[in-house]
Amino acid sequence: MIKNRTELLGRGKCVRARKLLLGALEASLLAADPKKLVKKHVKFTHNILQIADRFYSFDDFDHVYVIGAGKASGYMAEALNEVLNDKINDGLVIIPDYFKTELKTGNIELWYGTHPIPSSRNAKGTRKMLDIVKDATTRDLIICLISGGGSALMALPYEDITITQKRKVSKELLRAGATIEEINAVRKHISSIKGGRLAEMLSRSTIISLIISDVIGDRLDAIASGPTAPDPSTFTDAMVVLKKYRLWKGLDNDVRKIIMRGVDGKIPETPKPNSKVFKRVRNFMIGNNRLACMAAYDYLKSKGVRPVLLTTFMRGEAREVGTIVSSIVRQISRGGVLAKPVSIILGGETTVTVTGNGVGGRNQELVLSATTGIYDVGNTAIAAIGTDGIDGNSDAAGAIADSTTIKRAQKMKMVPVEFLARNNSNIFFRKLDDLILTGPTGTNVNDIVIIICL
Repeated sequence: MIKNRTELLGRGKCVRARKLLLGALEASLLAADPKKLVKKHVKFTHNILQIADRFYSFDDFDHVYVIGAGKASGYMAEALNEVLNDKINDGLVIIPDYFKTELKTGNIELWYGTHPIPSSRNAKGTRKMLDIVKDATTRDLIICLISGGGSALMALPYEDITITQKRKVSKELLRAGATIEEINAVRKHISSIKGGRLAEMLSRSTIISLIISDVIGDRLDAIASGPTAPDPSTFTDAMVVLKKYRLWKGLDNDVRKIIMRGVDGKIPETPKPNSKVFKRVRNFMIGNNRLACMAAYDYLKSKGVRPVLLTTFMRGEAREVGTIVSSIVRQISRGGVLAKPVSIILGGETTVTVTGNGVGGRNQELVLSATTGIYDVGNTAIAAIGTDGIDGNSDAAGAIADSTTIKRAQKMKMVPVEFLARNNSNIFFRKLDDLILTGPTGTNVNDIVIIICL
């Protein structure tokens, strides 16, 4: 799963701490495996579909359709096909075009779109997906497979807004360091299907959504911009976000016009809680960050290293969180409540405000920021990864550092603060053979940071 273990456990590094870290990270990724999650939660016997405590008789349905989008939706579709097989009449899910693994999804077509920035291909796939279910009736069941990345992949702009204009907004919000909730508040209000509008389109049918969360706090309205969930945000909220990051004045006229029409009440809001469009909708959360963090917790406990799950609500600027992480290490080194050997687990997702032109990502930047605070603390290692396997604009899932990192960097005449200033964390860790490489994992449950102090 981690492709470069040999390099990460090379000579001159804190090998035992690193082995524990890599084992814990792999346990996390296994726990977030979409196929396992679908098969754990979805059962089908005697023509009865069971999900959690809900039962659906297929005698009540003429057709079963499967639609959706996200980084995990391909594996979810493969698992659902194994469970239901020829009971599925038709379907289409949109997955990232960098996903190369061949999947057996039966009657569910896989459509490849761009991520994280939407393209015309995403819009074409979304239209094709909607064509499959446009005539669905009260006698039809629609199963939606939703996971992180679905917001960009399932893209269908509102009215006159073009995909190019929508792509520009998404790119600028990402670059400005907006949170996923803020980005989605904007996306929902320039989209035809997000923010509950997909459920609104298909409200005659029974809708089941299987959801893997990549959102802190697991808010249904934020995961993939909540296509089948009520939307508490408004056009006014979208405008506030754009003004907060000083993007409002630079918006294309078509985008600003739609948002202003919504603010003025001239076009309908996204459907809100208690709307009748959700009467036949059931959303099931089958995977999240806490599940992955608890897998790391159990693994480390089994290895005799006391685990502490500190939070699954980690957020903030990556380099600032890195400073906090190193301060935790220094506190542990002084003894007290968190005596060695101990491991600290944090889940969530940080952001990076890009000021340089380097290569990197939030997890690599977090670890780079932490290195200067642990250089003199022996038998200590820190790792951070994005569970989707892709961190920022790099090919790495994240990075690992230990108390030898600064010394090894100095031998190569590398100064960490200079790499931080250029947002160039990937190059720093690449030269040290300390990037964590997994490739696309096919899942996405936020980020995981683990500290090991032995």
